[in-house]
Amino acid sequence: MSELYPLKFEPLLKDKVWGGSTLESHFSKNPAGLPNIGESWELSSLKDNLSVVSNGFLAGNNIEELIEVYMGDITGDSVFEKFGNEFPLLFKFIEAREDLSIQVHPSNKLAKERHKGFGKTEMWYILESEKDSKIYTGFRDGVTREMYEESLHNGKVADLLNVEIAEPGDTFFTPAGRIHAIGKGIVLVEIQQASDLTYRISDWSRKSTGDVTRELHTELAIDAIDFTATGKNKIRIVPDLNRTENLVACEFFSTNILHFNNAIKKEYYFNDSFVVYICTEGEFLIRWDGIYERVSKGETVLLPSMLKEVILDPVIDSRLLEVFINSDSKF
Repeated sequence: MSELYPLKFEPLLKDKVWGGSTLESHFSKNPAGLPNIGESWELSSLKDNLSVVSNGFLAGNNIEELIEVYMGDITGDSVFEKFGNEFPLLFKFIEAREDLSIQVHPSNKLAKERHKGFGKTEMWYILESEKDSKIYTGFRDGVTREMYEESLHNGKVADLLNVEIAEPGDTFFTPAGRIHAIGKGIVLVEIQQASDLTYRISDWSRKSTGDVTRELHTELAIDAIDFTATGKNKIRIVPDLNRTENLVACEFFSTNILHFNNAIKKEYYFNDSFVVYICTEGEFLIRWDGIYERVSKGETVLLPSMLKEVILDPVIDSRLLEVFINSDSKF
């Protein structure tokens, strides 16, 4: 019998000026007195935001402590060799009751030069959206650096952006350097490199506290922006029932979607990586070694690399996101 097992973690909830109550009401996040939950960090190894195990005999240990003890049995030997005790990805649920800031994230190269850290490539999977909710992603075709610099002075950066209507089931992939913003009325899953480096370009003149305008990072941002990142960016894949479909495959992570109502056997011998499941609909059991772990809508589970065979057994019709790092990735 395997010593390690599918691991759940206590969500780290973040109060945001643009947050709301949907993560509590629809995804079972306990607000603990926070009035506006904007983010639920599901699995994080960032400093001061270390996820803590909530299930099984390892409950109370944080992700860094687990990797220090179990090393590649948790993350995969190739991942451990690269990242050590740091978990390389960060998983969030986000609710945008209002528009989020227009921003950009640095590449690995720029982040290392400036911050001695990792860059931030990310993706969004839309869970809920109001009618005509918008995702701002990349520039419109033909936008130049000179046009962008002029827009900074006249407060019209948003006019230069490619805008797409977001609907449940849509995916948006945002490599480092692509300017972007989440529009109001959207709830989504964010999968990203383990980095919190964000250059805020415009925040719709929003105040943080009292009359204080939120800090912008326009000088840092300009060298991080990829001005060739333009045009449509929506990925729309409706998965066949009981068949795993790929949404995004990049050097930092691969994300699949599975809509299933029958038991599915999963084997991961092909890959030297952990696997993360995010339940977006329904409820299912992860079965292994004659035992099981129940996973409900809104929960995120880390499958340690040493667990190479599991059965996903739906209690009801379910959907999940499946995330891992490809063994041949340079990351």
